[in-house]
This record gives sequence, structure tokens and C-alpha cells, in this order.
Amino acid sequence: MFFLTPKYLKQGRLYIKEAEKRLSYNRDRWTPEVISTFEGEIERLTDAVKSRDRVAAEISEKSLDKLCGQHCPLGPNAGIAENVEVVLVAIIVALGIRTYFLQPFTIPTSSMSPTLKGITGRATTEEPPNFLIRAYQTAAYGRSWYNVVAETDETVTDVSEEKRGGWRKFFTYTQVKTSAGNTYWVDESVRPVSDTFGIQPGRSYKKGDPIARGYIDTGDHVFVDKFSYHFRKPSRGEVFVFLTQHIDIPNYGISGPPPMKPSQFYIKRLGGLPGDELRIAAPELFHNGHRAEEPGFARVMTGHGENIRDGDVYHGYSNTIGRSFDAYGLHSPDATFRIPERNYFALGDNSYNSSDSRAWGTVPEKNLMGPGFFVYWPFLRDRESHFGLIK
Repeated sequence: MFFLTPKYLKQGRLYIKEAEKRLSYNRDRWTPEVISTFEGEIERLTDAVKSRDRVAAEISEKSLDKLCGQHCPLGPNAGIAENVEVVLVAIIVALGIRTYFLQPFTIPTSSMSPTLKGITGRATTEEPPNFLIRAYQTAAYGRSWYNVVAETDETVTDVSEEKRGGWRKFFTYTQVKTSAGNTYWVDESVRPVSDTFGIQPGRSYKKGDPIARGYIDTGDHVFVDKFSYHFRKPSRGEVFVFLTQHIDIPNYGISGPPPMKPSQFYIKRLGGLPGDELRIAAPELFHNGHRAEEPGFARVMTGHGENIRDGDVYHGYSNTIGRSFDAYGLHSPDATFRIPERNYFALGDNSYNSSDSRAWGTVPEKNLMGPGFFVYWPFLRDRESHFGLIK
């Protein structure tokens, strides 16, 4: 067993591995004599390790150490170069994993709630808690606290979204301009800021009034499995991620994506496979004349209701999305829609508040990215933790 191996044998094997690496790196630069000397010492140390000859192993290690010092001395910045090499290798490995296996994805909206939570917030009357509590809540809940106060009597004249943070402008902020010439910044995108704190042009504040006081919780961060669909067909009822590119929205006056340019990633439940005939009789979904049986659909169909906006519980499937969308013929309990070949039907679990295939059509097979696999952050939620496998 490895942990019972004598120290000199472990050290000898490490010397052999390192010497072989140095020899491989420098073989095209060294003379045949140096190469021969290195190979001879490596062979002697290998024999000593195999025969468990401690004395011979220690002698060969010293010889190899001396040869390395003579022919591949460390430069003045060797430590920095080695650290840079380690970092670069780590970056390459991470990019490879992201490209071919797992890609992180953040849930921005409530269309999959309560299976997956989007960005949510709450305005409060009390000021933010102390630093330690805020630090804990950021780590556990993905929560950010805000306390932006009006500096004088003023009225909001403009609310816009801006990129900040150096020349690349990585970070998204909401910029609030007022009639007094003041500009306030909230480090979050404009939609959750406006929805949470009610900031909009024309709203007036007295000096000392809170413009943005409360917190915003990040959406669930998930890993997407980019590997599975190379070896299996998508399964009805699973949560999946896709691109909105090449999805042609019909001219029904529907605002918002898709499509948007550049293409976006969307996450929904796979509501139907190529060739399926769909029907929705709220709160139930039907495939080919039969009530949907997969566990994901069954969970969504546990509730019922009309014009429901609350995403904290399941309410079943709806024939409408906020207002009456009539794009794909599922606008009544008797209407049916057959999914074209090599296309898939996307449905949000928060069916009454989800922009999905009922409005903008099916998802082409080439747009599929992979199934949602795992929620890795936040670890906690106020009501229920989503950390773990996605169902």
C-alpha cells in the first residue's frame, strides 16, 4: 500500500519522474554526452528503487540533483514562471470542462419557479444589517443589501442600465438620475432594481428618503450538462438549456425575447418531443391524448388557477401567458399542436408567467445545449433550498 512505502522509495520515484521531465524538455538542446549521462543516472536510480537498495538510491539521487543543477539551473524568475504555468494549465482545464462537459448558467427570471428561482428582491424599512451578517447572507443566500438615500428633495428623471468596472466594463449597474442633478448607482441590473424598489421616472423623494433600501437575491446558479446529448436523445419532462438563435417569433405583437441578438441561453422544461401532439386543459398538460405522466409535469400540475403571478408554488399549465397569446394554437382546452420533426417544445414551470414555446414556437434541435444538472449556489433560500440535483 502506498502509505506504507518507505520514504526513500517515494522520493526516488519522484526524482525519476522529475529527471525524465527535465530530459524530455531539454533533449533537443543538450549534447549526446549530457543526454547519455542523464539516461544512465535515471537507469541507475530506477534499478536501485526496484531492488529497494537505499544506499544506492540516495547516491543516484545526489548525482541526478547535481546534474540538474549543472545543466538546467533555475533562472531568477523560476518561481514566478512555475506559478504562471500552473495557473495557465488550470485555466485551460477549466475552459475545456466548460466547453465540453459542464457550463455554469444563472437563472435570471421566475419562469421556472419554484423549481428554479430567478433574481428576487425585497424592499425593507430597516437599514442593512452589520457586515458579518451581510457577509454570511451573501455566501449562503447570494444576497446583496442596498441603502441608497436621497440627498435632497428630487424627482427621478431617468433609470438606465450601465456597464462599469474598468476598460472592459464587466459589471452591470443601474444608474438613477434625478432633477437635482444627482446620480445614484445600484450594482444590479435595472429590472430587479425597478421591480424591487419601485424606482421609475417621475417618482419623487424627500431628502433622507430611501431610494433603494432592502436586498436582492441572486438567481439560482446551475451547471448544464453539455455532454449527455451527444450520446442520448433529450427526455420529455427534463429541465434543459437552449439557444434562442434561429427561433423565428411570429408577428403577434409579443414584446421581448426570443429572439434577441446576440442569442441568449434559456432554461425551461422539455414539454414535448418531435411528433408529439400537445394539448393544455388547465392545469393539465396532455401528450398524444394522454395526461402527462413524467414526474416533472406531475409536480407542476399539482396546482391550479387563473392569471396567477406568484411563482412560489406550482399552479399547473395555462393556455395563456399573462395576456392571451394565440401564437401556437394552445389557447383553449380543445386546441392541439403537433411538434415538427427535429424540434422541441419548451414550457416554463411558472406557466402563467413564462415566455416559452406557447408564444414563440419550438426549439430547433441544433439549439439544444444540454440538461440542467445541478444547482451549486446559493446554498440556502428563505423558504426552500434548491442546492443539489435539478428535478
